[in-house]
Amino acid sequence: MDVNALQALFTKPYGAPAPSDAQWRSAYAADVHFQDPTQEHRGIDAYIKAQEGLLSRCDAVFLTPGAIAISGDCAFVEWTMGLKIKGIEFIYPGATRLRFNDQGLIVDHRDYFDFVGPTFGPVPLIGGVVRWLYGRFVA
Repeated sequence: MDVNALQALFTKPYGAPAPSDAQWRSAYAADVHFQDPTQEHRGIDAYIKAQEGLLSRCDAVFLTPGAIAISGDCAFVEWTMGLKIKGIEFIYPGATRLRFNDQGLIVDHRDYFDFVGPTFGPVPLIGGVVRWLYGRFVA
């Protein structure tokens, strides 16, 4: 897996199709471990199901890569993800740490991003409370 392959894997404009089942399987090991702030899964079938679940809950999804660094069997990808749900756009900046097996397939995928702020910040009433709480922790 090189920078160009990771850039392609982490690029999805609004309206473009997500990677196919075959594309996921060509990049991820059968025993992949996936974790983000909201879920954790083991195995390629569970990973694909999680990706399909995200897409099915949203009206549209985009993913844009930023900086990519690869060192040995580990890579980091900075990204921005956008989700449109019921007319509201949620933007999540984040990063992914990937580990590769001897065949160059992704065996461990860990996403790091703030789920609470971007999810609840734009929601009327709740957003004000979330911003107030964040302000209390960083003031």
